[in-house]
Amino acid sequence: MKERDFFISVAMATYNGEQFIHEQIASILKNLNEKDELIISDDDSTDRTIPIILSFKDRRIHVIKGPKKGVKQNFANAIASCKGKYIFLSDQDDLWHKEKVEKILEVFQKERCDCVTHDCEVVNNDNSKVIIASFFAHRKSKPGIIQNIYKNKYLGCCMAFHKNMIKYILPIPDTIEMHDQWIGIVCDKYGKSVFLKEKLIKYRRHAKNVSAMHHYPLAKMIKNRIVLLIEFYKRVKRK
Repeated sequence: MKERDFFISVAMATYNGEQFIHEQIASILKNLNEKDELIISDDDSTDRTIPIILSFKDRRIHVIKGPKKGVKQNFANAIASCKGKYIFLSDQDDLWHKEKVEKILEVFQKERCDCVTHDCEVVNNDNSKVIIASFFAHRKSKPGIIQNIYKNKYLGCCMAFHKNMIKYILPIPDTIEMHDQWIGIVCDKYGKSVFLKEKLIKYRRHAKNVSAMHHYPLAKMIKNRIVLLIEFYKRVKRK
């Protein structure tokens, strides 16, 4: 890994993630320099998640108590505790490629942007089968406020943003559906977003995933978009 004059933060939200958490953390740590940090907000897990995390005995890992208000606020809690120049979001059950951080930082430097979202492979629970070869191709992903309100292409586990975006992102509204769509359109509004067409994680799909790959019923989709638009308008007006 290249030496840097700054450090980065990884914001992870956990809850009962014992099945895959060890593999995920191990893949993250391979990407980090000695001064980087992994902030894990745990929402009071009742399985072996915390003992597994602590078994790493790595000073870069910092576990904080989650707010117990669901995944959105658990991520918000982790983000609020991050001190690095760039914040990388992470789920508790994926696998990072070993060059992920370096490649994302190269994009930040080259593009002078505020948010980077990269492509990924979607795999099954034991990483033995590729379900979707390219999430970007599947979703026709690209930045833009209107199109990402209409159909979200942002995937939190593939996102990183500059610390200057935190003041616009937080607080994350309780009423919206998911944090990644919110973070994406806020970064589109107040900064520059870049989509990197390189697959830098294996995005694992299994029975306990919080996010869904399928469409909601039409009425729920319309309601979600209206709520998102209202909250986005309120944030823009306030800022």
